[in-house]
Amino acid sequence: MNIKQVGQVRIGSPMLSGLIYAFFTMIIGALAASIIMTLGNQGEEVLPVYAYMIHGIAALAGSFASGRKSGSKGWYHGGLLGVLYSIIVMIIGFLSFDKGLDWSILTFAAGAFVIGAIGGILGVNTQK
Repeated sequence: MNIKQVGQVRIGSPMLSGLIYAFFTMIIGALAASIIMTLGNQGEEVLPVYAYMIHGIAALAGSFASGRKSGSKGWYHGGLLGVLYSIIVMIIGFLSFDKGLDWSILTFAAGAFVIGAIGGILGVNTQK
């Protein structure tokens, strides 16, 4: 009896691949921050700092993966992924917490674009 081997699942789109990496990184970071806050003696006042750090690292990881997968125009793919990531986070914030559009959201989107562009540039330059 022969068993057929199943090939790997490959995601063709650099954006989709980067978003998956970004949200996976965000989930891991949120779990780590939750464990640190539960086991440590830190109050909730440090939560916004952790949230921005987690989102920055997630946007960097996703844009790195997106730039590496695209092979060219890393700043473009990474920056676009950062903006798309921030829009998704903004929609989740609006639907979950009734958070409106203000300057902090726009600043977050601009920061995500810059971090994403840097991650995309690094991703393109680490290709084999």
